[in-house]
Amino acid sequence: MIPLPSDGSVSIVGRSPRLDVEAVEAVVTLPTFKRPKQVLDTLASLSAQRTGRRFAIIVMENEAEAREGAKAVLPLFERGEIQGMVIIAHERGNCSAYNAGWQTAILHFPNFRYLLVIDDDEIADPDWLERMCMAAETLGADIVGGPQVPVFADATHAKWADHPVFAPPYRQTGRVPALYSSGNLLVGRNVLTAMGPPFLDLRFNFMGGGDSDFLSRSAQRGFVLGWCAQAMVRETVPARRVEADWIRSRSLRNGVISTLVEKKKRDGAPLAGARVFAKSLALLAASPLRGLIRLARTGSPAIAVYPLHVALGRVLAEFGYANEQYRQPEKN
Repeated sequence: MIPLPSDGSVSIVGRSPRLDVEAVEAVVTLPTFKRPKQVLDTLASLSAQRTGRRFAIIVMENEAEAREGAKAVLPLFERGEIQGMVIIAHERGNCSAYNAGWQTAILHFPNFRYLLVIDDDEIADPDWLERMCMAAETLGADIVGGPQVPVFADATHAKWADHPVFAPPYRQTGRVPALYSSGNLLVGRNVLTAMGPPFLDLRFNFMGGGDSDFLSRSAQRGFVLGWCAQAMVRETVPARRVEADWIRSRSLRNGVISTLVEKKKRDGAPLAGARVFAKSLALLAASPLRGLIRLARTGSPAIAVYPLHVALGRVLAEFGYANEQYRQPEKN
């Protein structure tokens, strides 16, 4: 195994035998944790991409003991069926896995222009990679997001697709003021080199939101954000994720992340903490009216209560509440 970086927190355990690292234009990073079958499905969708661009895939295994995902995918890389690398991110956590993959890309692929991100519960449309790269070029964007289309394990749950927890933030392709998720993302190499490692703040490791914070900081640095509505990935949504307690927990978590990201954004400004708290209180006060408006528009009590849960999460964050859903991945 090749240790990298020097602290041994990342190891390369597999590599395609005829990998031409200098010819790679795009690197797709794919974190995995205890989903050996699903990560194979994701890889199959990446192998079926319709593009003339040379791309490589980095699978980041974040379960350093059993390594089920790494064991499942290694033969594909070792036989050269897939071009790229399999690495172990020894430090548990969402942000640690992303950081390991992104740093590996920077160190081992000297000429790539675009880094893309897809999760191990997602399937990429055949034109996904090409459309993301084209969007970056036509929009003049440094970072591009795309929709994560929910595919519900139980078809009767399709009505949840319009809930803010699952619905995409934008419907049209174009430049956008903010992005929030790395589940379907393109990041220019220029962004990574400017932001530098560690890219994602490890304080978000088990909560999520490290991606939202990274994207917020990148926008502050002046990088242009874009959205490609046609570059879809399809995300498997188990029945667990439409249960009321999971939806409530995710909504509260979104509020907590919103407060933490905004505090970092305003860090150093006069009365920054007080201004963030005042905004949270104002959103909490306005949430019943906002909920009623949503109820009138959608007829869904679950959608209507979302602003209340987010605002409550923002306020709770001020008192140290942190909803670390990734601490217990079997419940996530």
